Amino acid sequence: MEIATPKAALTPCILDDDLAQLELLVEQVAVLGYEAIPTTDPEEALQLIRSGQCRMVFADVHMPAMTGHEFLDQALRSDPGAHVIVMTGDYTLDSALDAIRRGATDFLPKPIDRIRLKRTLDDAAALYDQRRRVKALEEQLLKDLEFHGIVGKSPAMLEVFDFARKVARHYTNVLLTGPTGAGKELVARAIHQISPVSQQKLAVCNCSALVDTLLESQLFGHVRGSFTGATDTRPGLFEYANGGTVFLDEIGETSLSMQAKLLRVIQNREIQRVGSPEVRQVNVRLIAATNRDLRAEVLAGKFREDLFYRLSSIQIRIPSLAERLEDIPLLMQFFLKKYNDAYGKKISGLTRRAQTAMLQHSWPGNVRELENVISSACITATGEFIDLGDLPEQLQKRRSLLGGAEDWRPLSLDEVCAQHIQKVLHVCKGNRLRAAQILGIGRTSLYRYLKRDGFEPKKNVHAAH
Repeated sequence: MEIATPKAALTPCILDDDLAQLELLVEQVAVLGYEAIPTTDPEEALQLIRSGQCRMVFADVHMPAMTGHEFLDQALRSDPGAHVIVMTGDYTLDSALDAIRRGATDFLPKPIDRIRLKRTLDDAAALYDQRRRVKALEEQLLKDLEFHGIVGKSPAMLEVFDFARKVARHYTNVLLTGPTGAGKELVARAIHQISPVSQQKLAVCNCSALVDTLLESQLFGHVRGSFTGATDTRPGLFEYANGGTVFLDEIGETSLSMQAKLLRVIQNREIQRVGSPEVRQVNVRLIAATNRDLRAEVLAGKFREDLFYRLSSIQIRIPSLAERLEDIPLLMQFFLKKYNDAYGKKISGLTRRAQTAMLQHSWPGNVRELENVISSACITATGEFIDLGDLPEQLQKRRSLLGGAEDWRPLSLDEVCAQHIQKVLHVCKGNRLRAAQILGIGRTSLYRYLKRDGFEPKKNVHAAH
């Protein structure tokens, strides 16, 4: 009874131009409890794979229309997850190894041994059942780990979620820091959604997209005739979101004069429309975001110190994707579901080589770049899986953790380990606690490795630096 489900889910196709052999193999497969689709036409078998009707094909090597190896290549291009078992009457070890290297699941000599045939079918059925159960668990995990449109299971992101929940309960200003594309606006929206004012409006403004005069009008509003083109009187975002939240993205790009006006909103809860002497009271929660180091900007005289301290009393740092590598598979699944729904596709996942390329990429554009890659791949993919050819060119080039081929030299495992630790530390900007989390080891273990490799931290340097 336990095997009935995977057997029922697996429909093998038998491809052989010899009708006697075809009928014999179909009977053998039926005796083992599987209902096969027989055909003598390779194109028909390929169409069954493309349509998703079957994921397993037994293909004879010698066929007049197409050889078994040619069929194997085309089948795997259509569905890299398909199982193709090549059959031949003139079996040799070299031919078997060649077929396996090309992606065949197995290479069976004719006449087919019944015990080996049973093992091949049962193994494939069990694998399909396992994949089905894993996919169901992953979908449930995705639901459990989603935080208002953001997904993550890494310690760094779980810490962000936990802190955001605590902060959201209180009507206070928040500063979000982190690199471009890390998801600062999503965190801002999440804070608003779980706050006491979630039923009120959320207004969003990108400060870097507007010049000062337009930004002032956008935020504070204007009266008719206050500048060229002001044909009517309009309220700004602070008035629009009164009682709710205003999110100012890239606040580090604002001028000092604009910063003075923003400080007045925070301190006095009042604004003036451009061209109007009237002072208006507003009650808004301000969430600001920046990819700059505002403390350094203050020291350079580019950002007001009083505004910085007003904003940074509650500060949440959003980690880069390089600091949360364990979230990449989860994010790929999340975006795959999103764009399957958006484009009406039924893409099951990524091939192993595509996944490898994704995991080796450095992701300078962070989560936004990852989402764009999955979005475009969903458009170009024609099969059930996104393959390497569906990814951007820069991801298709194999990247080596040890540098280019010209720099390669044989290394011991200890040397590889030391190099990898230094690369992770570099990505984490020397933060040893975060590096230990990414490496999946304890901080004590990391110190032991560093000491062994001659990178023992100085006693007067804090562990996090």
